[in-house]
Order: sequence, then C-alpha cells, then structure tokens
Amino acid sequence: MNRIPKFLALPLTLSVLGLTLLLGVSGCATSARVGVSNDFDHSVNFRAYKTWAWYPQQPTDTEGGPAKGYESFLDKRIRSAVEQQLAQKGLSQVEKNPDVYVAYSARVEDKQRTTGGYGPYGYPYGYGWGGWYGRGFNQGVIEYKAGTVILDFVDARRKELAWRGQGQAQVDNQTISETEVQRIVTSILGTYPPGAEQASR
Repeated sequence: MNRIPKFLALPLTLSVLGLTLLLGVSGCATSARVGVSNDFDHSVNFRAYKTWAWYPQQPTDTEGGPAKGYESFLDKRIRSAVEQQLAQKGLSQVEKNPDVYVAYSARVEDKQRTTGGYGPYGYPYGYGWGGWYGRGFNQGVIEYKAGTVILDFVDARRKELAWRGQGQAQVDNQTISETEVQRIVTSILGTYPPGAEQASR
C-alpha cells in the first residue's frame, strides 16, 4: 500500500543521486584540475641554465605586494613554491649574475561556466514528476573563482623572455591559498624545461 508508484521511482532516484554527487563535488573545489600551458623561445638551450634569481623589477601581485615595500602572503607563497621546485630541478638561486631571471604574476577572477543541455551529472535539465519536460536543452550557469599564476623566465644575458608557463585552477577564496599555490606552481614547473622533442621543432 505504501510503495512508490513506478512512474515516480526514476525521478526520485535521480534526484537523490544528484544531491549525493552535489555534496561530494562541493567539498572538492581545492582538488580541481590545474590547466597548464606554456610557450618558449625554440632557439634557447634550457639545459644551459644553471643559476637563477628573482627579476629585480617584480610587478605587483593580486594583493599589492611586493611593490608596496613588503611581501604579501601570496608573494611569500609563490616565492617559496618556486624556490622549492627549481631547487628540485637542480637550479641554484644566486644573488648576482644569474643565467636566468624569474618573475611571476598572479590574479583571482570571477568566472562563469555554461553547462550544456545536461546537468552536471549527465542527466538532462527539466525532469519532473511523471516524466521528462521538454527535450533537455536548457542551459545552466555556474559561477566560480579562478586563480591564475604566470611564471616568466627571462634570459639574463640577452634580456629577452625565454619561457612562459601559466597555470589556472578553481579556488575557494579571493586569494590563492598555500595549498593551491603549491599545486599550481608544481603543475606549471612540471612542464619545465621543454622536452628535447619540443625544443627541436
């Protein structure tokens, strides 16, 4: 007598499944994938770079440092992550006469992503009790924050840009946390130096 009619069972099941997945996804923003891209001067022998230093005229970051005369939290996080990763790659940080200067820029932007005719779990929007409404082509808009870090390697002798790497990931706040900085910087520098097959193109 208390059984749910069959025509109600499917929408109810999908609703419960969607809610379960939503709760799971909402707690995983900081583990989102990092989108990485890079470009470089194909004439450069990157293996010849052994020493590096921070670019003397480092521009301001998204929090205003270091041009204000002090380091912001984001500045400290990025510098620490870069120094750690470059040390692991065998590059030595020096005070004078480096082979390459390193500079960064960072920002957090509000962005929107449009979903297609289907919901985030593969089911069409617009289903309701008793059947599917329409043809499932409604669109939804998801708002999120994107943290972007750009790293530039400038040849110290030629004073020319040699390599640029960029990483972007969804972040939780208006700044980029220490964990997020580590993840983005590690992903960017994972593509440095360019592979021999790339550099020979």
